[in-house]
Amino acid sequence: MEIESVIFIRRDNIGDLVCTTPAIRAVRRAFPRAKIGVLVNSYNAPVLRGNTDIDRLYVYQKPKHLPGKSRLAVLWGNFKVFQEIRREGYDAAIAGGSYSKTLARFTFLTGAKKRVGYGKKDLYLNMAVDEGVAGHEAIKTFRLLEPFGITGEPGGLVLAIDEAERKRYEALIRPARKAKRPVVAVAISARIKRNRWPLEKFIGLIEGITGNGAADVLLVWAPGSKDNPMFSGDEESARTIKDRFGDRIMAFDTPSISSLIAALSCSDIVVTLDTGSLHISAALGKATVALMTKPKALCWYPWKTKSRVITADPDVKDIAVEDVFGAVKDFIDEHGKGRD
Repeated sequence: MEIESVIFIRRDNIGDLVCTTPAIRAVRRAFPRAKIGVLVNSYNAPVLRGNTDIDRLYVYQKPKHLPGKSRLAVLWGNFKVFQEIRREGYDAAIAGGSYSKTLARFTFLTGAKKRVGYGKKDLYLNMAVDEGVAGHEAIKTFRLLEPFGITGEPGGLVLAIDEAERKRYEALIRPARKAKRPVVAVAISARIKRNRWPLEKFIGLIEGITGNGAADVLLVWAPGSKDNPMFSGDEESARTIKDRFGDRIMAFDTPSISSLIAALSCSDIVVTLDTGSLHISAALGKATVALMTKPKALCWYPWKTKSRVITADPDVKDIAVEDVFGAVKDFIDEHGKGRD
């Protein structure tokens, strides 16, 4: 089925949007002349900055992301975004993610003639797809392309690096490195409570890596206080770790998605919780040690990159330091052999 224009809709978080990029690239390759738009929210939009597969990026606001703005003003702004989309006259709209009434309604509001998504055929979705068996989110999103004759396995995740940000972190890291050893980025932030690992365990892990002497540690975290009701940060935990290790580690906050991407791009190995940094690491092709709950590991593991997934149930906090350190040491040893 030939299409001249298509718009993807992705309402959720960073990892969900990163896992949609293989589908976007597949459409670009199958229909090189097609106009490709993507509708995202203001929180996850930076993930697509610099993505050359996309012609138009539309950004709407969620009221919870703008506590100082009235709900009416947010809704009016979003109405104008949909007006702009409808004026473009997209042939098809693809609703990324599991079915929800809001997602289906967004798909309808684009004005596209062909509206694809998971769920049952109705007023909103006139080309509904059966969700079927569980699989990685990249595969799940890719299956929504079947009505357009695109099948097979998705390619790798697609992510552009802000060159100015990358150079900034490189300039910070270069003088702080102790030797030409692999850099292990330890990303300590995760918004969801069950995905967080205790501070004392991060300290134990960093103690093991620095004591081993075969790698440098780069600590990264979301700035701000853990008590922030909107976007909790890890400033207090980061300060404790920095006070403990001093100049034995490098430590830089990542105040934006672009800065997180840039910081992780300067590493060789990434230790990450089940959050956006996991999928960013995978998109960057980094050796990734992922700490996840068992159910999430089935669908959200690092896609198409060298990885070790360590799980616990029901909370990540139960993962042992020794297991994480063992996985990191294996990657450090492997990195050393690759340079011999």
